[in-house]
Amino acid sequence: MNDLKQFFLFCAGIDQQILKQCPSDENKYLGIGATVFFTGVLAFFSSAYALFTVFDSWLAAVLFGTVWGLMIFNLDRYIVSSMKSKRGFFGNLGMALPRLALAILLALVISKPLELKIFEKEINSEVLIMEQEKYKEQEDRIQERYAPQIAVYEADVLRLQAEIDAKTSARDAKALAALQEADGSGGSEIRNMGPIYRAKKADADQAQQELDQTLALNQPLIVEKTTAITTLQTQVATDISTLERGAFGGLAARTEALARLAQQSEAIHWASLFVMLLFVAVETAPILVKLISPRSPYDYLLAEHEQQFELAAKESMDVRKSEVLNRVREKTEVGLHQTKSDIKLRKAEIDAEIQQQLDRLRNGGWKYESNS
Repeated sequence: MNDLKQFFLFCAGIDQQILKQCPSDENKYLGIGATVFFTGVLAFFSSAYALFTVFDSWLAAVLFGTVWGLMIFNLDRYIVSSMKSKRGFFGNLGMALPRLALAILLALVISKPLELKIFEKEINSEVLIMEQEKYKEQEDRIQERYAPQIAVYEADVLRLQAEIDAKTSARDAKALAALQEADGSGGSEIRNMGPIYRAKKADADQAQQELDQTLALNQPLIVEKTTAITTLQTQVATDISTLERGAFGGLAARTEALARLAQQSEAIHWASLFVMLLFVAVETAPILVKLISPRSPYDYLLAEHEQQFELAAKESMDVRKSEVLNRVREKTEVGLHQTKSDIKLRKAEIDAEIQQQLDRLRNGGWKYESNS
């Protein structure tokens, strides 16, 4: 039990030496640490499930899920431990806002795969529908590829058959007119096979010849184009049968299925929303607790400890700064004095040289006057 308590306090990211001086705050930070730990556990399950839908391997899912869970745990622990209570609500709020935004983002990332698991049965049914729609779309795309060519052949067949039908109708009408003229049921209504009948019979024979010519010309074309249509339809069926029906049900597809279910069902929409809000509440709870809680003894001791360190560090830096300034001043003044001494010595040397030259000039001038 003691080890578990120490572990949860570690999860809260506090200084346990300081906490020992204020045991009244222990329960508060035990709760915060437990929340951080279980958030990491939920992140592990969430990422493991999501990665299992990608890799179809429990080993890979567990390995990557463990890494992801530890990363979320470490990030949550850092967020909580770096938030220190200050004097004033608005000061704490300004410090908490970026941490709340990050916590909400993490909650959304963690909640989505677990939502997929919660609504798994409904999602599986919707994925089947989406799969059939996808296959139907692929089949329609293949049929659309061949449809214009098939339509051209079908139009040609209809046109050729229409010509045959027109010739057949004309032949039948003229043959009927000749028959009615022969039996007296039409035309002149005189039953005989006279010149009128023979003229109509000649027209019927002419129509029959035209029909025979049209049949001889169009029938092979109709057979050819019908065969082409059949070949194309067979090709369509072959292309459809050779389509690669890959596994449909990855993470993106399942997420889309959940979105479709939420649009179709108000109950699923609200349930999904509440699951997401639950994770947001869990993820932001430690930050909100530290935000709304008044300053506790631990906060005062921590602030005092940090202030002592800050003052000691500042004093140490000031001492080092003074030492550096003194050394610089010493070197500057010594250097300045040395420079002045060098200048004075050099001036003396120059003056001596000038005096010697003057003396030589005077001595040389005096000797010159004596000789003259």
